[in-house]
Amino acid sequence: MKKILNMMLAAMERGEGVMLCSVLTADGSAPRGAGAHMAVLLDGTALGTVGGGAVERQSIALAQELLQEKKDALRTFALHPEAANATGMICGGDVTVCFQYFSPSDAARIDTLRAWRDALGGGRNVWLRLDLDGEKVRELHILTADDLRHGADSFFTAKPYWDGRTYVEPIVRAGRVYLFGAGHVGRALVPVLRYVGFEVTVFDERAQLATPESFPDAREIVVGDFRHIFEKVSLTADDYAVVMTPGHQADYEILEQVLKTDATYIGCIGSKKKVALTREKLAAAGFSQRDIDRIHAPIGLAILAETPEEIAVSIAAEMIRHRAEHL
Repeated sequence: MKKILNMMLAAMERGEGVMLCSVLTADGSAPRGAGAHMAVLLDGTALGTVGGGAVERQSIALAQELLQEKKDALRTFALHPEAANATGMICGGDVTVCFQYFSPSDAARIDTLRAWRDALGGGRNVWLRLDLDGEKVRELHILTADDLRHGADSFFTAKPYWDGRTYVEPIVRAGRVYLFGAGHVGRALVPVLRYVGFEVTVFDERAQLATPESFPDAREIVVGDFRHIFEKVSLTADDYAVVMTPGHQADYEILEQVLKTDATYIGCIGSKKKVALTREKLAAAGFSQRDIDRIHAPIGLAILAETPEEIAVSIAAEMIRHRAEHL
């Protein structure tokens, strides 16, 4: 999304208008869900996607028309052939797209775009809110949790919300991933997590492995003692702990520490036998079954992954699902 926003800001600095196409709702088997965005310039240049195929072609064409007219619009595209407004696609759903015109002379909108871009990668929950009056976008806001506490409770959601007049989308979810272990699976995992919007801190005792060269997509590299992680880091209720050290004992030592925090997600790599032994050891140390059941182990969705890259995909998928289910 940051690339889209940078493209929009650059065009407006050149004195060009820009159209932002945003999926507000997607019912049935639509190719992209709510929260998908695409920027379009007058010459048809587009960045991002609202689903591809006919929806995207028609959206780009309409965006170019609206740019000439300097107007907003709201359109629903039918993805089933029998509908009156059918696109020719046969997915079997409907997609509602908001077309928002950004004028290069609208300083307030430019400031909002900058605030949106700058919020990405931050450490707190941030939402995008659109208020529409018919087809016209009346207000565009970037809001924090404190701002939203004065609104409807339904706005506090981990998923986009649309009631026909107001659209709210979480654009930043607070929390950081603490990856304990700078091995080969960790090196495969960090770029995947970064690509899907997680910020990662890599923690390892081995300074020769925990380097910026090995983890260019990590937000932070920490070299510290696995037995005393809180000398270097602090986990909050929004944070994720991914444990994949080179040894069973180090995994146990980290789990023993992170289970004493409110971390929203705790995962540990390993075979079923290793996981069973670790659970037994934690129980013997006085942890309750409820505590132990917080651990996702073996970590990742069961997709028969074997290579480090495949395992990284399975772990990221499990974390995406957890993020979607928890605000």
